[in-house]
Amino acid sequence: MARPITSITIVGGGTAGWLAATLLRSKVGSRVKITLIESPNVPTVGVGEATVPHMPVTVRDMGIDEQEFFRRCNASFKMGVMFRGWNVDHKGRPIDYMNPFATAPQLNGLDIGYHFRAYGAGKRDYIQSFSPLIDLLDACKCPIAFNGKDDPMPKAGYAYHLDAGKFAGLLAETGRARGVEHILADVDDVELDERGFVAALHLHDHGRHPVDLVIDCTGFKGLVIRGALGEPFEDYSDYLANDRAMALPIPHQDPMKLPAATSSTALGAGWVWNVPLFNRVGTGYVFSSAHRTDDQARDEFLAHLGPRAPEDAEPRVIPIRVGRSRRAWVKNCIALGLSGGFIEPLESTAIHMIDMGLRWLLSYFPDSDYDEATIRRYNAVSDSMFNEVRDFICLHYLMGNRTDDPYWIDARTQLKVPDRLAENLDIWKRRLPGPLDLQTVHLFGHQTFTAVLLGKRVYEQGFGAPEFFPPQGLSEKPWKEFLKQTAARNLATVKHKADHRMMLLALRGELKPGQKAATLPGVAPGKEDMAGEPMLF
Repeated sequence: MARPITSITIVGGGTAGWLAATLLRSKVGSRVKITLIESPNVPTVGVGEATVPHMPVTVRDMGIDEQEFFRRCNASFKMGVMFRGWNVDHKGRPIDYMNPFATAPQLNGLDIGYHFRAYGAGKRDYIQSFSPLIDLLDACKCPIAFNGKDDPMPKAGYAYHLDAGKFAGLLAETGRARGVEHILADVDDVELDERGFVAALHLHDHGRHPVDLVIDCTGFKGLVIRGALGEPFEDYSDYLANDRAMALPIPHQDPMKLPAATSSTALGAGWVWNVPLFNRVGTGYVFSSAHRTDDQARDEFLAHLGPRAPEDAEPRVIPIRVGRSRRAWVKNCIALGLSGGFIEPLESTAIHMIDMGLRWLLSYFPDSDYDEATIRRYNAVSDSMFNEVRDFICLHYLMGNRTDDPYWIDARTQLKVPDRLAENLDIWKRRLPGPLDLQTVHLFGHQTFTAVLLGKRVYEQGFGAPEFFPPQGLSEKPWKEFLKQTAARNLATVKHKADHRMMLLALRGELKPGQKAATLPGVAPGKEDMAGEPMLF
């Protein structure tokens, strides 16, 4: 007879391991023992300095006070991602656009993208036609206000930028305080039983550690899922060319002005991320080794940073393996984080995919029988999440129009296009993305795809078919009234929301009553921030 699972062993620390330990500890109760085993000899590479809007829920679910989180992790607010220079207009000038944490409304039963495409919005771009987020970003405001009364946008969605190393430390401290057993030891061997299940881990200087359910958080190595269980790796390099990254922390240009958004700036053979934390900026270059050597990429990256780069800066180069384990759950092992798979960090999905993997585990929590139907369902859900993220990332490259470097031409002509995305693009030549077009919406709904297409201005560049679907009910008069109303609301929202840095100081407990931003000292990275492990994922 099947018995309940009474212990979970997590192999690997860092953000992936400690997020698994701490979130599961908060959910499964005392009936399940949780042990985390991490090597004392493997440097930690964080799983992300930027997150998506579900992250505040996860922080609350773990019982971590949000103000403590902001202080301990040098966190800041994130309202979306600004894309800079991924496309150019008809005069060759770079286009900037935002993938926002906001949902476009409908007008007369139609997605407003149809009105925007037909009539435009004057000097406002698509996002500004319905949301104040870009205006808030330009004003260095954040998505919340000191006085919530009369806030024109009280339910603004947001995510976080965070220091991944400090976040992992906070999670570890929280997990250990709540009973997670922590063992510092290398895994010398993985013992399998007669069924091929993981029976035990043999730990250096700690002996045999029996295993019930094991979660592999050992990074790209995949010590258990691939090393011991032999699960094949499904390579995504046919779809996505970037296989290298280099990371570097830099000071703020102006510590008094903190943008509440991640930015992604296109360079010659990839893109540079910019993650504005409270005390520093995390930055790095994701690129294709087929188009740049490490030395060439370093020179290009440092030239882009210019005087912002620290003196004698030497970015750390990080190989990237894009793809996933064919199955995330094999026998009694579930792979999370980089061991489960990785799709480049363009939309900050890595931490979210760990989070979702844990929540799916709670939904399909096994007993000792490990029935195949449950495992198949978990793997199907995990597979659909990876496919959804892969398709959305591919869209950014496929719909680019730059011709200044072979990299950008190859990105839209030489890479494989996922079947579902190719089918949708044929549809989207004639109509905007709709809710029936997507197989899953784990994270990116049809309006997010619309934001990319309209942000890149692809229909202005000849993407749409001549017979683009003219929906019934499309009228310019209500659209003009809508734009008038949103312009007033956007202006009122910007006035009402708090200065980003002032709000962070208040959340950290560092803002004195009546103190003004101009009287506060500037913030620069300390020695530990500049010298520590650069965090990419």
